[in-house]
Parts: sequence; C-alpha cells; structure tokens
Amino acid sequence: MLEDRLLIVRFNRGDADALRRIYEKYKYDLLRTAAALLNDRNGIEDVVHDVFVSFAGTVGSFKLSGSLKGYLSICVANRARDKNRTLQRRQNPGPDWTKPLHQSKARPEDSAIRDELSEKLDDAMASLPEEQSEIVILHLLGKTGFRQIAGARGISVNTALSRYRYGLKKLRSMLNGEFEK
Repeated sequence: MLEDRLLIVRFNRGDADALRRIYEKYKYDLLRTAAALLNDRNGIEDVVHDVFVSFAGTVGSFKLSGSLKGYLSICVANRARDKNRTLQRRQNPGPDWTKPLHQSKARPEDSAIRDELSEKLDDAMASLPEEQSEIVILHLLGKTGFRQIAGARGISVNTALSRYRYGLKKLRSMLNGEFEK
C-alpha cells in the first residue's frame, strides 16, 4: 500500500517509470479479472490496455482513496461491462477464468480434471446475475474491498455484501459438491 502511494506521487509528477511499475505490478491480476468478466478472449488485453490509457490521462491529478489494485480492478470491470453489452455476453459461455494465464507443466490427467472443473465453474458463474458475479469476481480475483466496490457501484456496503453472499450461495448450490477436496 505504501509502495502504491509512492508510485502515485511519482506518477502525478509525470514519471513514466512509475506508470510502467504500476502496470507491471498489476497487469496479470487485471488480465485475470478481465478474463473472468469477458467472453471475448481477444478483448481481455484491450480492456486492460484501455484502462491504463485512461489512467495515464489522469497524470498530475489522480487522487487515490482506497487500494490502487481495487481502483484498477473496478475500472477493468466497468470497461468489461461496457464491452459485454456490445457483445451480448449472456448468449455465449464465458472464458475459463480459473485457468492460470501461463500454461503450467501439469500432467495431462490433471489438466483434464482442471479443465472439466473450470468449465463447470464457468457455467455456474455465467448463470449468476451480473451484479452478483461482478462483485464475486472483484472481491475474489481483484482483491477489492466491499467499501470500494460499493462506492464504485453506487450501492451500500451492505448491498455489496449481500450480493456477494447470495452469489456464493448460488454457486455452492449449483456446484453442489463438484469441488470436493
């Protein structure tokens, strides 16, 4: 958090290296968040790129309240929502957002099991109402706090918590033991 504050001070002074550090620090987390919210694999990088281009436009005047990662995650979610409206997301299944962005050297049978479980989770996430899936993704993948989510969405913290809780409850009931350890 302190590192982020220092990076923001440097960023506001026009230090291009600070913007690069912010991008490098959060790029993979934001790509994962975008992947969780979009069904257009090609659009994932575009969404993150658009967020950073917009963020770069705030140089000299950016004020941070809350976490930088949370702020950027919410920006990604907003861009993804706009893109999904254009692409009519609900007609197509979403991407496999549970897979790591980098391929691992797992055994083929482990990969097959992970792929099957990921597909079930994708289907379950896609069937959640958008307001619930967004909050679940922002909180779990984006590590965004409920206050920050609530503020960005214009809802109360209790509403954000309720939507998160209802989303998790629906996921549990839909998956009903599919992910037993």
